[in-house]
Formats: sequence, structure tokens, C-alpha cells
Amino acid sequence: MSLRESLEPFFNRLPAVASPEGHVHFKNKLMWTLGILVLYFALANVPLFGLSKDSIDLFEQYRAFFAGASGSLMLLGIGPIVTASIVLQLLVGADVIKLNMSDPADQAFFQGAQKFMVFVMIVLEALPQIVGGYILPDAGVASALGVGLGVVTSIIFIQICIGGMLILFMDEIVSKWGIGSGVGLFIVAGVSQQIVTGLFNWGLDTGGLPIGILPKWIYIAQNIGLDYILTGDGAMFLLIRGGVLALVSTVAIFLLVVYVESTRIEIPLAHSAVRGARGRFPVKLIYASVLPMILVRALQANIQMVGLLLSGRGITLFGEYYGSTPINGVMYYLSPINSPYDWIPSLVRESFTGYGVSVPSMWQVGLHVLVDATFLIVGGIIFALFWIETTGMGAKPTAQKVFNSGMQIPGFRRNVGSIEKVMLRYIPKVTIIGGAFIGVLTLLASMLGTIGGAGGTGLLLTVSIVYRLYEDIASEQMMEMHPMVRSFFGQD
Repeated sequence: MSLRESLEPFFNRLPAVASPEGHVHFKNKLMWTLGILVLYFALANVPLFGLSKDSIDLFEQYRAFFAGASGSLMLLGIGPIVTASIVLQLLVGADVIKLNMSDPADQAFFQGAQKFMVFVMIVLEALPQIVGGYILPDAGVASALGVGLGVVTSIIFIQICIGGMLILFMDEIVSKWGIGSGVGLFIVAGVSQQIVTGLFNWGLDTGGLPIGILPKWIYIAQNIGLDYILTGDGAMFLLIRGGVLALVSTVAIFLLVVYVESTRIEIPLAHSAVRGARGRFPVKLIYASVLPMILVRALQANIQMVGLLLSGRGITLFGEYYGSTPINGVMYYLSPINSPYDWIPSLVRESFTGYGVSVPSMWQVGLHVLVDATFLIVGGIIFALFWIETTGMGAKPTAQKVFNSGMQIPGFRRNVGSIEKVMLRYIPKVTIIGGAFIGVLTLLASMLGTIGGAGGTGLLLTVSIVYRLYEDIASEQMMEMHPMVRSFFGQD
């Protein structure tokens, strides 16, 4: 018996959300989606029982696209799901695990393996934070319960694992019973919350200015003279600290992503049985969507977690950290660019002076930007190619879908091979161009910063996911009005 034959029965027994037996009405899908969204916000506000206030959030810089909430049941967010996807896509893409993703049996095995890997990653992402001393038990709670700190630590670990599994099953509910994907929904929820907070928060930052942009502008108008604002230093102050650059960047990213999402190549189709019935198959510029960017940033986050854990153990071979921020060594260059404070010389100097460490030279800052650009562009291409193959968006499964729908490409024989040849002319090339383009766009967005500290990656993901969600909703409504359209999408 092969390893696969041994694992398949085990994967089939893993807990799963039951799939609907028939078509789910649009209104029901919408209710399931909204219900899971409300549940996510509720769980994100449930604090971990027994957690000390001295605990350190290892993924603080990645909260925007990990869709987690510090100190809550949603501490891990979608991190385990994304990390499991990275591992499996790399293994499948490198042919270490040989699967044909157009084969339903192989697809089922892949999904089972991914779910099992998520359970493993929940433990592997929670345990190091506890063992490394970043997630700490509250001595007061331990004293009140009359137990040792080890017992409270175990309770925290169990809560984190439960939260990770809830995220997994909530994502599965949205994918099977709702609209879009749970991962995308949670990212949108987290980033949107940060943007709203970044606009209206009246709390003060470390510099004594209000955190929200609108309160900040009111404060500047009341307390800082126009004469200073018109100077060079004042203009820089208003641009960076006043949030003008973040606001302009946020609006520009929103408009650019909407434009790019609408850019596509349309392959003409004609129905083989109904004369005059024609259509088009759109191949978008961002064909693999922006979700591969989550995989790239998640890979960087996991690298940083390893470096942080080693540094906490006194192993500074790869770099040292100030809190969760790398300040030197290899880990500094491998860390993502998050804002202007990571590359504008005067702001970099200000940040590192605050850390109490030596300021990196210009060539070091430039190398940091170059390494992050390489990560995003090359990683975007690689993960985009893996993404379309493991999600059934490649040329072969797409050709099979077109063929099954009764459509064909005018001027070509009606068989899967002919359709696949045409798809091969466009899909791989557009995927590579789109992966590189979205990497460049993510880098620019990250360098300029955004409202609420959501990060360029988080905002980029949010706008693209919302746009695709809008398209999914329009598609669902169309299928409700025209049930025959469902056959093209493989729905009953």
C-alpha cells in the first residue's frame, strides 16, 4: 500500500463542513456570509483568558493581512491556512507530491492534505510563541485559580488552537455556503477596521498627535501655525505625520486596483449547438488575483518568526530585534517594507535612533528595498503560477470547463486539446505578467504607507478582494435569474 493510499482514509475522516446537496439560494449565501463576518468580529473581541499584558505579538507587523487580533481568540488569524497553502503549493509545484489538479480525486486529496497541514501549522505557530516566552501567563490569574503558571499557559495554548480551528471552519463555511472565501472576507474585515480607526481615532500616538487623520488635521489647524506648514520642514511634517501621503496613497491604490482588475484579454467563444450564441472568456491581467501576495508576505513572516525566536534565545547570528522589529543582520534585509519609515533616510534615522541602535547606511537601506522588491516580484510570479495550477485555473482545467459548457473557440475544432492550445497562449503569460505587476504595485503601496497603518499589502488585498466579491455577487444574481448559466460554472 502506497503512502497516499494510507493517508486518504485518514484525510477523509478529518472534521469538515458538509457541502450543500443542491443549489444554495443567493439570499441564503448572503446570510451565511454576513453571519460568519459578525461571528469573526465577535471572536476577535474575545480576549484570551489568562494572558499577561506583558506578552509580545510576534506578528504585529502582519496583522493587516493575517486577519488576526492581538490577545484574542483570533490571535493566529489566517496564518496557519496560508502557511499550509505555501508548503503544499511548493511541494506540488516542485513535483515532490505528484498530483493532477484537474483530477477530482487528486483535488480531494490535496484539500484533505491542506486541512491536515492547517491543524499542524496551528500547533507549530502557537507553540513557539509560548515556549519562546512571547505569550506569557498572568500570575494574578494563576494565583486566583490556585494553580501554577504552567497550567494557565496550557489553557492559553488550548484557546489559541481552538481559535485557529474556528477560523478554518469559518473559512470552509463561507467557501461552501457563502459568497467568495472566508480568508478574503477576514482580510477585508481586519483592514477595513484599521482604515476606519485610522480615519477617526482620537487617541494619541507616541508623538502626542491624534492617531486618526481627521482628528490630526483638526489638531494641526488649531495648534500649528500656517507659517510653519509652509516651510520645508512643515510640509514634510504635514505630508508624513499629518497623514497626507497615506491618504493620497490609499486613494491612488484603490483607483489603480479597480482599473487593473478591469483590464483583461477576452477570448471569443461560440456555442456548438445553439447557432448565434456567443460569449467571451476573460483572462484578467491579475489572473491569479492578489492572494499570492499573502503567500509571499506569509513566507516573510514565518522567516521573521524563526529569526525572532532565535534572537530571544540569544542566537543573534541572523540578526537582532527591537521588540518584533529586526534592526540588523540578514533578518533586517529579509523583513518587508511597511511604510516610509523603512526607506526615507531621515525617517529611518529617526526610527533607529528611537531604538537606541546604530542607524543603517544608505546602501543598507537600498539593499533592504531591493531584497523586498525581489521577494515580491519573483515570489509573486512563482506563487501565481502555483496558485492557478492548484486551484483549477490552469489552461487544461479551464479548457475542460469551456468544453463541458458546450462552448468552443470559433475557427478551431471542438475538442479539449484545441481549446487548451489557445488557453496556453494566454493564461501562463498573463499569469507571469500579472504576478510581477502585482508585486511591483505591492512594493509601491508598502513604501508609501496607508491610512491606519493597514499596510500597502493589506490595502491592495482588500480592494482587490472587495472588487472580486462584487463580481461574485453579480455572478450569483445572474445565475439566480438565468439558471442555465450555472452549467458553465459547474454548479447544479
